[in-house]
Amino acid sequence: MSMFPYRTLMVQGTTSDAGKTTVVAALCRLLMQRGVKVAPFKPQNMALNSAVTRDGGEIGRAQALQAIAAGIEAHTDMNPVLLKPSSDTGAQIIIHGRVRADMNARDYHQYKPIAMGAVLESHARLLAEYEAVIVEGAGSPAEINLRDRDIANMGFAEAVDCPVILVADIDRGGVFAHLVGTLSCLSQSERDRVIGFVINRFRGDIKLLEPGLDWLEAQTGKPVLAVLPYLHGLFLDAEDAVQAAQTSKGAFRVVVPSLPRMSNHTDFDALRAHPDVDLRFVREGEAIPGADLIILPGSKNTRGDLAWLDTHGWREQIARHLRYGGKVIGVCGGFQMLGKTVGDPHGVEGVPGVSDGLGLLDIDTELTRDKQLTRVEGLCAFAPGDASGFVSGYEIHMGVSSGAAMTRPVFMIDGRGEGAMSADGQIMGTYLHGLFDHPDACSALLRWAGSRSEQVVDTAQLREASLDRIAASVEGLLDRLIGLRDPA
Repeated sequence: MSMFPYRTLMVQGTTSDAGKTTVVAALCRLLMQRGVKVAPFKPQNMALNSAVTRDGGEIGRAQALQAIAAGIEAHTDMNPVLLKPSSDTGAQIIIHGRVRADMNARDYHQYKPIAMGAVLESHARLLAEYEAVIVEGAGSPAEINLRDRDIANMGFAEAVDCPVILVADIDRGGVFAHLVGTLSCLSQSERDRVIGFVINRFRGDIKLLEPGLDWLEAQTGKPVLAVLPYLHGLFLDAEDAVQAAQTSKGAFRVVVPSLPRMSNHTDFDALRAHPDVDLRFVREGEAIPGADLIILPGSKNTRGDLAWLDTHGWREQIARHLRYGGKVIGVCGGFQMLGKTVGDPHGVEGVPGVSDGLGLLDIDTELTRDKQLTRVEGLCAFAPGDASGFVSGYEIHMGVSSGAAMTRPVFMIDGRGEGAMSADGQIMGTYLHGLFDHPDACSALLRWAGSRSEQVVDTAQLREASLDRIAASVEGLLDRLIGLRDPA
């Protein structure tokens, strides 16, 4: 029998980015360390950062991180419903790892009962295989307009009758109002299943916080289960939002346009962590700085983001950058943008049509209805002396590219060439997400781009160390949960 008394425990938050993902990952790692066979679960995720699973499907990146924390392979049952926004009102609907449809918000609301069926199927399969399932909510359960047919927060908790802990971020201010206000927006049965609070990202003297904790417990009748510290320097995959810009630390500058529909910006986490790299995401309205390397990231709407680049002067800036000897990399959608044309005859991303690309690689791309989802491993093939560099990553894209530049591949995957290089060697494009994650590939790519750094960054090692740090921070929370009550 498991030492953990909850078969299913749900972590909800008072706001987005309250710390739900981190708390779930921390509990999964700590339970795994204590010998409990545990799995993460998020019924519905809306994110443009995704990962490819062992069963060849697509889930939110956060659930892949939580699976690593639990010491297991990521599976589509861990995130049965994934919404990937393609506009302000529409999204690609992914069920059990596969594209089901593109829907606007109103149509998806009508579809939710069907999506809930997929959620409950996945949860039941996880319960059959694991001793405990730690569930992450989405956003806040207090969104009144989203309560009808909810499958992401209390709608799921009510359906499976599981207890809930509520997380709030004290660093953003108003933590007591967030917690009390959230409870007041819930029904009585929903309030009853909240077994306690977690206050996240606290820094300072806990003694000064205690009067507030006493007031909160007296006001709500619910315990504060833990006050978690603000942990700096963590290396954990972001669920969606780009992290705040870092201060300059390295001599080698890498610039990435922050596209409106940018996807999988976690591709650049290894560069963010590199001590000799100054990585900058350039947002709308910001001046485009000089750089050694410009990287065009992935996109959920390639033609729309290509138009955004043109509107904000990137075409001219990239041309100037290349004239001065700079290097350019395009990843997935960014790769497609580097070519001559991007065609969408089937209206995969919106209105059918063809857009002129940046014209920097001799390729043309046609978007397709079928999505390529593959984990890959191979060797670097883009520079003399680096042909033995190991690379690993994954492909998530809807489109096929062809042209003369494809005869100069960037990587060799299972004996086939992948990606494309310009004839002068200044520009490369690849469909491979995670291309910087392996130390060999990261070092080789930086050397190609002109860096002289000898530093090596091991993202897997950094991630594991961070997971152990957050696990240590929730030991008190886990002990309190175990001692709180036995739900049986």
